Amino acid sequence: MNMTTLTILLFLCLFTLATPRPATARGKHVLMVVTGADRTRLGKPTGIWLEEYTVPYLLFSRAGYAVTVASLKGGRAPIDPGSVRGESPEEWKNAITLLADTRPIDTVSVKDFDAIFFPGGHGAMFDLADNQQIKHLLTEFEREGKVIAAVCHGPAGLVGAKRADGTSLVAGMTITSFTDAEESAAGKVADVPFLLESKLREEGGRFIVGEPWASHVQVDGKLVTGQNPASSKATAEAVIRLLQ
Repeated sequence: MNMTTLTILLFLCLFTLATPRPATARGKHVLMVVTGADRTRLGKPTGIWLEEYTVPYLLFSRAGYAVTVASLKGGRAPIDPGSVRGESPEEWKNAITLLADTRPIDTVSVKDFDAIFFPGGHGAMFDLADNQQIKHLLTEFEREGKVIAAVCHGPAGLVGAKRADGTSLVAGMTITSFTDAEESAAGKVADVPFLLESKLREEGGRFIVGEPWASHVQVDGKLVTGQNPASSKATAEAVIRLLQ
């Protein structure tokens, strides 16, 4: 090997080391905030809709993300019995185990996370919609330009949330959630404190209704929302695309 060839090879090596490499999804950290409410307005058992939590959790984990599961008070998070059909898939077991000891929401810091994700379940309508710690977190996530995502009744967490300028977090944003028509078809209208679609429209969201019970996701900037349980996978995949 002559000196000219050696010089060229050395230059190429140095150039490769000095060239910035594209960021990867590895090292990302997602905060999943689940409901701690276990009863509906009429006293029926409720909680997390399991698929809306476990499917995104698995996708985030497979993407190489660290996932922290939190609830308002921490500790055990209830699972809606209606979302448990027979024995859960083996691959869900680790995610379910984490629900036995969730982290209290007042112990998390926005700086530690790249995205926040709200799974649904009717329980979310009863504790996430009016919690001021949740609203503060969302203001900070939005201020920092981080990903905010929710599926089905999870967008209840967005209700009442504000941007740093005091305007509604969802105002002018294209969004979706469990629809009023789906709530009616499920026979739950009298069992919830408000209708989520109607509330998000009142707060200025540009609400898009998809086919009932079919996967439907809206992405507007760093805000990702899914309509129903069938949207769990697609909602998580949209978050992953944004984080990549």
